[in-house]
Amino acid sequence: MKPAEAYILKQPEPYKSILLHLQMLMSYTFPQAEMFYKWRIPCFYVEGRPICYFNQSKDYVDVGIWHSAHLTAYEEHLVSENRKVVRSLRYKSLSDIDDELFIAVMREVAKHPNTSFLK
Repeated sequence: MKPAEAYILKQPEPYKSILLHLQMLMSYTFPQAEMFYKWRIPCFYVEGRPICYFNQSKDYVDVGIWHSAHLTAYEEHLVSENRKVVRSLRYKSLSDIDDELFIAVMREVAKHPNTSFLK
């Protein structure tokens, strides 16, 4: 088993179910996406470019988006929490996940393939 997959499967519930669902959404949205294990968390890349990472932290799953500075349509759904570059979607339960919103945010991120993390 790959380390990124092991990370997801070793998480306690409800985080494991949240992570598996988000992984399925990433595969649906980007069939060509690759999941790597970097910085001890699963990171998703599309065509060699980082899109997001999954991190189970405290009492939620954090979907960190590196190029979030370029997302203006979904700012009310993104958490920055004093971070300069990365903003994220956060989920405490499976029912918190809005599949359509998640897919829309990821597709918006993919529209900025040649941009810096910063604006």
